[in-house]
Amino acid sequence: MPYILIQVTDEGVTKDQKEAMIAGATDLMVKVLNKDPEATFVVIDEVNTDNWGHGGEVVTKRRQREAAKKGAAK
Repeated sequence: MPYILIQVTDEGVTKDQKEAMIAGATDLMVKVLNKDPEATFVVIDEVNTDNWGHGGEVVTKRRQREAAKKGAAK
């Protein structure tokens, strides 16, 4: 029984995109491992950018800083 966890940030992934990820991950298990799609579980975990960091900084702040730099460069 495959259990697939997909983690994405909660920044606008649409319902259609989630459905496509679930279908695609299930199809991968069927094609590559010959698994039964009815026994394949896919969970999409949407992670808030305040809940993880990169380079010692909360991702929300990092992205805000990078967006400000891009705005100033225009």
